[in-house]
Amino acid sequence: MPVYEINARRLLCPMPVIRTQDAIANYAAGDTVHVFGTDPGIKQDIPAWCRINGHTVVEIIDNEDDIEIIIKVGKA
Repeated sequence: MPVYEINARRLLCPMPVIRTQDAIANYAAGDTVHVFGTDPGIKQDIPAWCRINGHTVVEIIDNEDDIEIIIKVGKA
């Protein structure tokens, strides 16, 4: 399965979620997506969006300057 990266660094709410939503619309179920952002709100916003849309958050990695959220794309 392919692995994709989404750069949402320096974007504020709601743009990281919108960028993630727009990108994932082009991916297939089972693909892995790594979302990178700097807005701490993505730690709640993206998992909430994933629950609503049937995707799975595999891991949230919170580094000092960067937040990485790993998502497994669900079925459309």
